[in-house]
Amino acid sequence: MTRREFYDDPDAPEPNSLVVAASAVITDAEGRILLQRRTDNGLWALPGGGMEMTDSLPGTAVREAKEETGLDVEITGLVGTYTDPRHIIAYSDGEVRRQFNVCFTARVVGGELALSNESEELRFVAPEDIDALSMHHTQRLRLTHFLERRATPYLG
Repeated sequence: MTRREFYDDPDAPEPNSLVVAASAVITDAEGRILLQRRTDNGLWALPGGGMEMTDSLPGTAVREAKEETGLDVEITGLVGTYTDPRHIIAYSDGEVRRQFNVCFTARVVGGELALSNESEELRFVAPEDIDALSMHHTQRLRLTHFLERRATPYLG
């Protein structure tokens, strides 16, 4: 399945679903950030995905990190909430989603780094190298907010 992201685009299709999702900025001891290159669009992104009926939001971030990276993580904080209605994600199966994402911070507590069917590459990236990676600006916004070391979470 492929996906296409739109932002503030008058040609974007109308959403037909609203998805609650969580993502995580996972850092290592050197302060590098774990990113995945997605198989569905080829862009770099934080691990994350949709909440299931049995999940909590932090639990979603933990589960998605495990599924997409092979790592066990522990939530350590909150980057912010991302609910911009101008961000639309269209999937090849016909779903057109508005996404409500809560982005957490996390640290690795176990597991082994491993690719999934959603990630074609995984890499811990130094903050100064992030700008060189191809990613949707909504992902970049979350990383910017994390790197700003805000005193309070972003609410948007």
